Amino acid sequence: MFSVSLYTLGCKVNQLESESFAGAFRREGFPVIPWGEGADILLVNTCTVTSRADQKARRMIRRALRENPGSCLIVTGCYAELDAEILETLGTPAAGEKRLFVLRGKEKNALLDLPRYIRGKTEAPARILETWFRGAGQCPAASRGAKAETAGGRGFFRAVPEDFSFHSRRFLKIQDGCNSCCTFCRVSLARGPSVSLGAEQVLEALRNLEAGGHGEAVLTGVNISQYRDGGRNLGGLLAYLLEGTDRIAIRLSSLEPEALTEQTVRVFAHPRIRPHFHLSIQSGSPGILRNMGRPYGPEEVLRGAALLRSVKGDPFLACDLIAGFPGEDEADFEKTRALCETIGFAGIHAFPYSPRPGTAAWSFGNPVGEADAARRVDELLDLARRGRRDYARRWIGKTVEVIVEAGREKKPGPAPGISDNYLRVLIQTPPEGGLPPAGSPVNCRLRDLPPVGTGPGGRGFDLVAEPENPARARKI
Repeated sequence: MFSVSLYTLGCKVNQLESESFAGAFRREGFPVIPWGEGADILLVNTCTVTSRADQKARRMIRRALRENPGSCLIVTGCYAELDAEILETLGTPAAGEKRLFVLRGKEKNALLDLPRYIRGKTEAPARILETWFRGAGQCPAASRGAKAETAGGRGFFRAVPEDFSFHSRRFLKIQDGCNSCCTFCRVSLARGPSVSLGAEQVLEALRNLEAGGHGEAVLTGVNISQYRDGGRNLGGLLAYLLEGTDRIAIRLSSLEPEALTEQTVRVFAHPRIRPHFHLSIQSGSPGILRNMGRPYGPEEVLRGAALLRSVKGDPFLACDLIAGFPGEDEADFEKTRALCETIGFAGIHAFPYSPRPGTAAWSFGNPVGEADAARRVDELLDLARRGRRDYARRWIGKTVEVIVEAGREKKPGPAPGISDNYLRVLIQTPPEGGLPPAGSPVNCRLRDLPPVGTGPGGRGFDLVAEPENPARARKI
């Protein structure tokens, strides 16, 4: 029986899809082993959001081929959708069997069928994959194509994991693709227009997670603010899900500022909607936002943040920012910094602008120097560190619900967790241990700041917490 390893680059959607691929192999009896342990079949799920993501994918592919001479490598994902020809050249054999196989991103869900095709075959993996990719059997490249993936949107949602190999918290993909035409973004080119999973199917999946004892589900997609199912938008979906479930909490992935209407935000007031919101802002400069093709200005961002706080008190607010977009001068950057300071974000994901082939901004003039862009990113990240620290301190002494993460939950001693408001906490347990399984909720009192560098695997934590009722926690 062949062994399999997966390596995932990029967003939560990619991570969710990789979970599904791992589950498909495992259900057919194939062992899924950690990356780097020499599996027979290696799978890399790529991202193309920045040039650095492209570079990382190429480095990983070359290294995997070099360090695993007896293995085959399948490459898929957004980078494979847009630049399959480039990736193919990385594995061109001077002699011998082909070992690198590229599956375009829009056809990646066909990997769910591959384990069944392989099972029972005794040929070398390279020979089996070459036959599959040529069009025999269930090869997707020759027999399906993108149209099958977009029929009713169903193909985009085949990759729904039944179990999770790499994550404690459960993610539920409700949307894919994007209708926006942001001048810097390549992802919409790779994934196509927005499609949404039907509300009834989302509810069924959420009920299954609730029945399985999970305390939280993260609703994710490429742009969940564009969720549409008939007359339901994201707010309508959330109301429907809350009415159809009893206990499970819902966390949202990135939101677009223009989607934060009073009607939608009113639904966020429900106690089972987590007080954690990540806004895709990109800039605080009106001129830069216009050049980016973003349909809002700083005023809408300020209004959205105020609406979120009006229904959730002191939620964890985070944002995405791009520094060094073409034409961004120091005055533009100061507007971005001022917006962040005014709102007081607890988290900032900042990265330098990366010219992407095929986008409108690729041909923009007036570029910003790499050194200036890097300095601006550093300043924003410093602001993020201070904002997160200040936010964590405001919560010392308060009780929150914490989802136990995979780590030391079955052993005596501290265990990692994520609070309902997205603080990374180190749960102090009694000497006898006894926390519930990963993914389960525990009410914890946030006690104090942890020692620097504390945490399993060297991961940092925001606060130390202790179960409010350890005896009850052990029985959950």
